[in-house]
Amino acid sequence: MKKLILGATGSIGSSLAKKIVADGGKVHLVGRDETSLSSLATELNSSFTVCDVLEENYSDKIFNDLGDSPVNGLAYCVGSIDLKPIKITKKSDFMQSFNLNLISAVEIIRRSSDSLKQNKGSVVLFSTVAVRRGFTNHSIIASAKGAVEGLTVSLAAELAPNIRVNCIAPSISKSKIANFILKNEKMADSIAKMHPLKRVGEGSDSASVANFLLSDNSSWITGQILGVDGGRSSLT
Repeated sequence: MKKLILGATGSIGSSLAKKIVADGGKVHLVGRDETSLSSLATELNSSFTVCDVLEENYSDKIFNDLGDSPVNGLAYCVGSIDLKPIKITKKSDFMQSFNLNLISAVEIIRRSSDSLKQNKGSVVLFSTVAVRRGFTNHSIIASAKGAVEGLTVSLAAELAPNIRVNCIAPSISKSKIANFILKNEKMADSIAKMHPLKRVGEGSDSASVANFLLSDNSSWITGQILGVDGGRSSLT
């Protein structure tokens, strides 16, 4: 059986894939960057699919590559950081963010549901600390990820008892999509100090929790939004 990792070349997705394989599991990697994806797949001796989750019926490619391999886990590690003052946002900003973070997640969950059900599988989605805490200029991404949190609890109820669905809500972590913020050392240091644990996240922080949620060790956990945020969502 394999676990699907979408967004596999990102900091969280790649770290998660490595942890699963290190624990003796098998993964199927999905991403857009063929060079990075192929390299990671070679390192982990895993299968992979190159595709863009914004493509129509992108899941067809994944399941064509999977063949008859059963699926017992799904991690949708795809995300974005869309920061704009509300005055300059457009409808297309919100639609693209919802398509990437919510609608495309729904497609792969729907397509995987039969195999996940047969194998008592687990789904892990990703939100953001900005859903619980009000941050300036976060209306686009916080709205989309708020919808992901709603999807999580709805599907956890609908798909129980055979499929568990949980969501991780990180604070800012070192990654390609956050580099435009964290590349400034003074800004990165300032953001780190906003967290009670006084640092920004690493991909491995969220990946460790995702690995737990995909494993049988979390067999009595579903419908939860877990903050992996250095305490930022609940402590001052």
